[in-house]
Amino acid sequence: MEFNHKSVLLDETIQHLNIKPDGIYVDGTLGGGGHSYEIAKRLGACGRLIGIDQDEAAIEAATKRLKEFCDKVTIVRNNYCNMNLVLNELGIDKVDGILLDLGVSSYQLDTAERGFTYKVNASLDMRMDQRQTMTAKEIVNMYTEFELYRIIRDYGEDKFAKNIAKHIVLARQSKPIETTFELTEVIKAAIPMKVRSVGGHPAKKTFQAIRIELNHELEVLENSVDMMIDRLCNEGRICIITFHSLEDRIVKTRFKDNENPCVCPSNFPVCVCGKKSKGSVITKKPIVPSDNEIEMNKRSKSSKLRVFERKCI
Repeated sequence: MEFNHKSVLLDETIQHLNIKPDGIYVDGTLGGGGHSYEIAKRLGACGRLIGIDQDEAAIEAATKRLKEFCDKVTIVRNNYCNMNLVLNELGIDKVDGILLDLGVSSYQLDTAERGFTYKVNASLDMRMDQRQTMTAKEIVNMYTEFELYRIIRDYGEDKFAKNIAKHIVLARQSKPIETTFELTEVIKAAIPMKVRSVGGHPAKKTFQAIRIELNHELEVLENSVDMMIDRLCNEGRICIITFHSLEDRIVKTRFKDNENPCVCPSNFPVCVCGKKSKGSVITKKPIVPSDNEIEMNKRSKSSKLRVFERKCI
């Protein structure tokens, strides 16, 4: 299957990266290379782009798509949380811009056997990096009822989390839950009929929660933002596109703390903690897709772009 993925907030992201022809840029979630293609197009002979992704299919697709820029593009299979290691191995100290387009790609959702979606029947997989041994099947069948409740409540923000966890544990007592459709039926049974008839698909939030838990998406993001800001040169920018409130909250908080890291009590006349600002938040409110983009690409609807600019004092 061809790696098709519509790049969300493409023009807005490229505009806010302030691309310099001789700059060094990192796309930490390379995907099909849509954003990277537009970055590479704007680079001169001395410019450089590092593309990072943990998904083998993404690496193959992006390598093909960016072939015409092979003299200025380096593609690495890794997780963006290891960006320090990747840049150190390439002998790069500071970069002019970093991009993250978070969440699951259209390709991953549309490839049935990856098990990311409740819309087609497949084995419960959901691994973004298929070198990982643990799959969604282990979470569904091995986690305790409380652990399942916790992740569905916290990562899925589902008010029926307790009942869904209870139904999963009851169902797996007779046989392991092995496919997306088996899990979907269990979730449906846990949600009242009148609630199922309105709003989104009843399994959407639980699938999201399991995927986030399996791939450690929120911990990776939380632990990476400060590190990435530290790798930016003066006036370098980091652009992060999120797709749900949990990711957006982390990005908003980390950006704000880097802009104003002072921990002194508000009644102190001067700062004594010594924590210095690393720059400023460019987007006081997140940038969201236009009505036209949402119409063209329904999956862009929940996306938000936040931008931070480094200031080295």
